[in-house]
Amino acid sequence: MAAAKTTDIADEDLEPVADETASSARRVVAAYATDADECRMLLSMLGIAPGENA
Repeated sequence: MAAAKTTDIADEDLEPVADETASSARRVVAAYATDADECRMLLSMLGIAPGENA
């Protein structure tokens, strides 16, 4: 199996996601995370805090 490609993205190239998208992502992460710590870690990796409303 080939290794996944990664690309570095500069912070200024990132754009905030829509509220609806962030809310949906939070629900998916919460449903599949094994515990609260994993949930927080995954949300952090996605750049969306649990109570953040951008």
